[in-house]
Amino acid sequence: MAKTYEKAGVNLEAGYDVVRRIKKHVASTQREGSMGNIGSFGGMFDLASLGYKEPVLVSGTDGVGTKLKIAFALDKHDTVGIDAVAMCVNDVLAQGAEPLVFLDYVAVGHNEPAKVEAIVAGVAEGCRQAGCALVGGETAEMPGMYEGGEYDIAGFTVGCVEKSKLIDGSKVKSGDVLVGIASSGVHSNGFSLVRKVVEDAGFKYTDSCEEFFGERRIGDVLITPTRIYVKQVLEVLRSCDVHGVAHITGGGFDENIPRILHEGQGIDIKEGSWEILPVFRFLEKYGNIPHREMFNIFNMGIGMVIALDASEAQKAIDILVATGEKASVIGTITDSGKVEIN
Repeated sequence: MAKTYEKAGVNLEAGYDVVRRIKKHVASTQREGSMGNIGSFGGMFDLASLGYKEPVLVSGTDGVGTKLKIAFALDKHDTVGIDAVAMCVNDVLAQGAEPLVFLDYVAVGHNEPAKVEAIVAGVAEGCRQAGCALVGGETAEMPGMYEGGEYDIAGFTVGCVEKSKLIDGSKVKSGDVLVGIASSGVHSNGFSLVRKVVEDAGFKYTDSCEEFFGERRIGDVLITPTRIYVKQVLEVLRSCDVHGVAHITGGGFDENIPRILHEGQGIDIKEGSWEILPVFRFLEKYGNIPHREMFNIFNMGIGMVIALDASEAQKAIDILVATGEKASVIGTITDSGKVEIN
């Protein structure tokens, strides 16, 4: 027992308890190529076991941002781990990579083993959805940095793709169609504004707003986990000639779809070709946000966009629908050099 360290605010025994609690969650994410057990100094993975000929590693890291404030307010901690995984794996997926491994970093002011277990259980669930192994991580207890039971979480993933199948946007051309895949909600971007809208409108996260959500609490709608698209989109990549993939995160349509375009290219988005979820109508109304500006902040109900030739659009949509996704053609690639939403 490190009594001196405990007097400084760090409980080593609680840390040991966390490791014991999360072992079963980590074990549930193992996949082909996984090596070693939790507790090693580094996470390991046998890339050779997957038979890549010219493997390209694609890495991504991200956090959950101020969406965590809603988790704190609701005292609900079993979904933010899914968000941490989603934000990372969806990014590497946009290059055509299959996420292989994931590591998490959880920083707390005071180590509460049951709470940390709930967070990591969410991480494990996200890894299972993405088909990647949770090979390691870190829980840091930092008294004085996080107050009142608050914490932060971030993640890191490594994926792999054959060099010949890397998606870099080089094949995107004018006339390609954009297939949009539905989001589950706000996902994990824009929450500084989301929280301001809720606060300025006089709502609490435990309140309901029947006009948009029926009897559901506002906080429960907002904390809906980010959708993970890995297995579904990989199926499309195996069957279709995909030219580009955009993960719709911070900056919405205006910032993310142009990342797959060449100079001089633009996009023409047809509003009404997908469902704009009630949560965005709520934010637009109570935040008094101009409608066009909403597309430059939020995903507006589209979490991932795939660019491909028009002749393959329906095939891609059929694959996505068969995997349980909502998907539709939402626009086209143009030579306008502009982001136009009509």
